[in-house]
Amino acid sequence: MFKLRNLIILGLFLCSAVALAKKTEKKEESPFQQLELFNKIIHLVETQYYRDVDTRKLIEGAINGMLNTLDPHSAFLDKEVFEKMQEDTAGEFGGLGIEVTTKDGMIYVITPIDDTPAFEAGIKAGDLIVEIDHTSTLGLTLQDAVEKMRGKPGSKILLGVKRKGKDSLVHIEIKRQIIKTKPVKFELIDDYAYVRLTQFQRRSAESIVEALKSMRQKAGKKGIKGILLDLRFNPGGLLDEAVEVSSIFLKDGVVVSTEGRDPNQKEIRYVNKSIYKELDLPVGVLINGASASASEIVAGALQDHKRAIIMGTRSFGKGSVQTVARIDKENGVKLTIAQYMTPSGRKIQAIGIDPDVEIKYYKGIDLDEYEEDHFIREKDLKNHLVATIETKEEKKQREEDENVLRERRKDIIRKHKNKKDKEGEEEEALYTRYEPKKDFMVVEGIKFLQALSFSKQLK
Repeated sequence: MFKLRNLIILGLFLCSAVALAKKTEKKEESPFQQLELFNKIIHLVETQYYRDVDTRKLIEGAINGMLNTLDPHSAFLDKEVFEKMQEDTAGEFGGLGIEVTTKDGMIYVITPIDDTPAFEAGIKAGDLIVEIDHTSTLGLTLQDAVEKMRGKPGSKILLGVKRKGKDSLVHIEIKRQIIKTKPVKFELIDDYAYVRLTQFQRRSAESIVEALKSMRQKAGKKGIKGILLDLRFNPGGLLDEAVEVSSIFLKDGVVVSTEGRDPNQKEIRYVNKSIYKELDLPVGVLINGASASASEIVAGALQDHKRAIIMGTRSFGKGSVQTVARIDKENGVKLTIAQYMTPSGRKIQAIGIDPDVEIKYYKGIDLDEYEEDHFIREKDLKNHLVATIETKEEKKQREEDENVLRERRKDIIRKHKNKKDKEGEEEEALYTRYEPKKDFMVVEGIKFLQALSFSKQLK
C-alpha cells in the first residue's frame, strides 16, 4: 500500500512537471514562431479561396489590422500618404478643410477648420459622414475616406451627413480648394486682446506675436488690459509651435514632457526664453470638446504654471505622441511612442484638460450635454490609448470620470430618443466664430478677466 501510494505521488509529480514544462515552453514561444499561424492562413487563402487574390493587399490589410488594434492614431503609410502629411503641417493642401477621425468603423468630424470650404458649407463638429458622392463610407479606413474627400481643386464633392437632432441625411455640396489656412484671427474688444488660433501650423506663434503687437499699437496710450486666447475647435498640429505659443506667456520652466516605454528616455520641452513675452497681463484661454493635442498642451502648461485661467468645457483628450518611421523606400509607419504630460505630470490622453471656470449654460442649453451629444472625444474612439502608466489615485479618478460621463451619455440618449427634427437656432448661436463680440463664450471670458483685474486692483 505504501509503495502504491508513493508511486501515485510520483506519477502526479511527473505529470505536474510535464504540464509545467509545456506551459513554460509555450510561454517562451517566439513571436516569429507564432507568425507561422499567419503563414498558414495566407497559404490557405491563396490555395483555397474561390478566386485569385492579391497577396500584397492581403499583407497590407493584415498590417493595417495590427496597427489599428494598438490605438486610433497608429497607421501604415505609403509614399503618397506620407507626402500629404507634410503638406498638411505646412499649412497648404488640397481638400475640404476638416479634421476627421473614425469610431466603430464610421467617419466623424472632429472640427471644420475656419475659413475652409467645409466650414463655409456648414460642416459641424460631431457630424457623421455616411456618404461621399452617394457612396457609403461604411467599412472605409480613415485614410481611404480622406483620399476620397481630396481631389482636384475646383472639383465638387457631395457629402451625406448624419447630424444629431436630424432624422434624415443632410446633403452638403462642397467645392475642393487648395487649403491656405490663416492660423490667427484677432480683435480688440473693450480694451482686451482677443486672439483665436485655429491650428498649430508653421509660424503660428509668430502670427500671435504680430497680432498682439498690432492690437497694442491700436490701443495706444490706454494699453491692453488682458488677453483672451481662443483654442476652441483647434485640432492641434506642430509640437514646436505649441511650445512657442506657451513661451509667449511663460517666463521659464517646463512646457510639456513625454512619457514613453523607457522612463529613462523622457523628453522635456522648456520655455523659449528669447521669444516675445507677455508676462504681466491677465490671460484667459477658451477650450471645448474639439480642442485637441497641441491646444491641450498649451492649456495644460498655462494652467499648471498658474499663468492663465482656462475657461469653457473639457477638452478632447488627445495626448499621445506619434512618430513616422520609414520602413523602406516607399512605405512607413506612424506609431504611438509616448504620452504627453503637463508640467505638473498630469496626463492628457483620454482625460483631457478640465477648465478652471466652466462656462456651461447658454440660453438654457447645458454645454456639457451639448458637447457630449455632438462631439467625438478621444475616449470615445475604439482602442483609444489609455493612460496605463499612472498612480492608483490617477487611475481611480480617471475611472470615476469615465463612469460619470457614461451615465451622462445614457441620460442624453434617453432625453433625445424621441426628439423630432427642428431648427436649432440656439445651437447655431453656440459657437459663432466670425464675430467674437457676439460669441457668448468670448463675452463671458472677457467678463471674467475684467472681474479678475478688478479684484487685483482692490488688493
